[in-house]
Amino acid sequence: MSLLVPDTSYSSSEGEDDFYDADDGVEHTLPGPSASRNCPAEGAPEPDSAPPVDLPRTRDGEIDYDALYEEESDSELGSMENHGSVVTHLLSQVKIGMDLTKVVLPTFILERRSLLEMYADSFAHPDQFVKIVDQPTPRDRMIQVVRWYLSSYHAGRKSQVAKKPYNPILGEVFRCYWDLDANESQPQDKLQEVGDGPVPWCTPEQLSFVAEQVSHHPPISAFYAEHVNKRIQFEAWVWTKSKFLGLSIGVHNIGKGTVTLLDTGEEYTLTFPNGYGRSILTVPWIELGGSVCIECVQTGHKANVEFLTKPFYGGKKHRVTCEVFAGTEKKPYYTAQGEWNTRVDGRWTESGRAEVLFEVSNMKPRRKRVAPVSRQQPHEARRVWRHVTAALRAQDCEQATLAKSRVEQAQRDQAKQRAANGDKWNTQLFSPVGEDAWEFNAPLRKRRERRDDSER
Repeated sequence: MSLLVPDTSYSSSEGEDDFYDADDGVEHTLPGPSASRNCPAEGAPEPDSAPPVDLPRTRDGEIDYDALYEEESDSELGSMENHGSVVTHLLSQVKIGMDLTKVVLPTFILERRSLLEMYADSFAHPDQFVKIVDQPTPRDRMIQVVRWYLSSYHAGRKSQVAKKPYNPILGEVFRCYWDLDANESQPQDKLQEVGDGPVPWCTPEQLSFVAEQVSHHPPISAFYAEHVNKRIQFEAWVWTKSKFLGLSIGVHNIGKGTVTLLDTGEEYTLTFPNGYGRSILTVPWIELGGSVCIECVQTGHKANVEFLTKPFYGGKKHRVTCEVFAGTEKKPYYTAQGEWNTRVDGRWTESGRAEVLFEVSNMKPRRKRVAPVSRQQPHEARRVWRHVTAALRAQDCEQATLAKSRVEQAQRDQAKQRAANGDKWNTQLFSPVGEDAWEFNAPLRKRRERRDDSER
C-alpha cells in the first residue's frame, strides 16, 4: 500500500479483462481532438498544429526512460471539455452506482507511472517513518505514527489534476529506496550492502521498499518497507472498488497495513480512507473521505481519524481530524485537525500544549532511488510500462494506447496459456495469510530471528 488512494481505479469482478484499464480502442473511432495523434491540454492549439514534444535522450540517441520517470511533475490534463466526445462516450456507458470495471477508459487520463510506484510515495518522507522508533514513550510513538501517516498522502500528487496510474499487471514488481538525512552525504561505495530483504543492494541506513501485484481476482497490491538499523518494518495489502457517482467517482479501499517495531514488539495496524475523483466533467481533483483507525494492541493506544469531504456549499477541501486515546480512557490525550495536503495542528489535552503536527511547505518529498530501466527485470514496473510512459510524455495517445494494449494482451495470452496447461500462478515475494491477507516472505523480523538463532 502506499497509503495513497488512486484517483480512479479498477475493482474486482468475474470478467477476464477487469484486471486492466479496459480496451482504449474508443479513441480511434470517436470524432474530435481525442481521435488525433496528440493529446491536447487546456488552451493548447489544435493537434494538427501542435509542435512535436521532444523526449529526453541518452548520449546514444535512445529514449532516456529513467529521465521520463524522474520528472518532478506530470503534464497537465487540462479541461475535460477538450475531450468532449470521449467524455460523452464514457457517460453513455455508466449509471449511478455502477461498478466501473467494464468502463472503457481513455489513455489521456493516465498518469505516467504504475499504481505500485504510487504506493511507494507513502514513504516520501522516510525520516518521519523511522522517527517512530526514536520516540521515548508509547504516546509519543503513536503520535509519530499519526504524523507519518497523515503527512504521507500529499506526496503522491504529481499534478493538480486528478489522473489515474497504470493498473499493475499480475506479477509486476516495483523496488526503490531512500536516503535519510543521516546517510545522504555518505559515499555509497563505503557502505555495507544488506544482501537480503526487499532491495538487497541497499545499505542498513537506507529505507527500502518493494511492491508486487499478487492477485488478479481481486486485483491486490502487496508491499513492504524496512529500515534495517532502525529495526522497523511496514507491510500492507490493498485493493479498490470503484463506483460512478454522477459527477464523481468513488473509490473504496480494502486492506490493512502494519508498522512493526522490532525492539519494543509493538505493532500499529491501520486502515485507509476512501477516495473521490470530483468534477470529472471539467478539471478533475481528488479528495479523501471516511474513517480510519490506527491501533496498537500491545500498548492499548488507538487513533480515530476522520477524512472530511467538502460540503456541497461552502466549507474547505481536504479537512482531517484525529483523536488519540490510551486504553479504555474516554477522553483523548491528543487531538489534531487541519488539511492533510497543507497543514495539521495538534494539541496535548492535559497540558494544553499546541504544536504543528506537520506542515507540507516545510516537507519536501525525498527522491526515491530506482534501478535504471535498462537493468530492471522484464516484470519490473518501469520497464513494463516504459513505452506507454514515453508515448504519454510525447502526447501521442495513439502510440500510448497501442503500447498499453500490447502489455495487456500479453498478460491475457499468458493467462489463457496457464489455464490450458492447468498451471497455477505463483507469487514471487509475498504469500497469502488466511483468506484475505498477504505478507512479505522475508521480512526483517524473520531475518533477524534466524540470524539471532544462528548466533546462539
